[in-house]
Amino acid sequence: MTELPPSLGLRHVALWIPDEKFGQTVAFYRDGVGLRVDWQPDEDNVYLSGGPDNLALHRVRPPRRIDLTTSSLDHLGFCVPNAAAVHAWHARLAEVASAGGCEIAAGVRTHRDGATSFYVRDPAGTTVQFIHIPNLLA
Repeated sequence: MTELPPSLGLRHVALWIPDEKFGQTVAFYRDGVGLRVDWQPDEDNVYLSGGPDNLALHRVRPPRRIDLTTSSLDHLGFCVPNAAAVHAWHARLAEVASAGGCEIAAGVRTHRDGATSFYVRDPAGTTVQFIHIPNLLA
């Protein structure tokens, strides 16, 4: 077997977003989560980043259709440096939720492995986790 080529890790995720939720979803990741728009080649595609990562949002317009019930995606995860940051993100996104910009799906909890996290749903319904994993290398 040949040697593995170099990799920078999993740093790009692309999501199909229903037309009617596209603007709200872009605003959630840009304004709520604080990602910056790196590139917007047209009104149907936005590429955002928070550092070495890249999130692509693609608008679904007819005749293209997507079936969100058949995706294998469970959730996206944003890693944060400590448990206090998880609580800070929860407070921030609770404010965004109260303004109708997302939905808190599960409150902050500590996992069996010592990780701390909570879940939120973006306007398009994608579940997003904010998590501190104690042994994760930065």
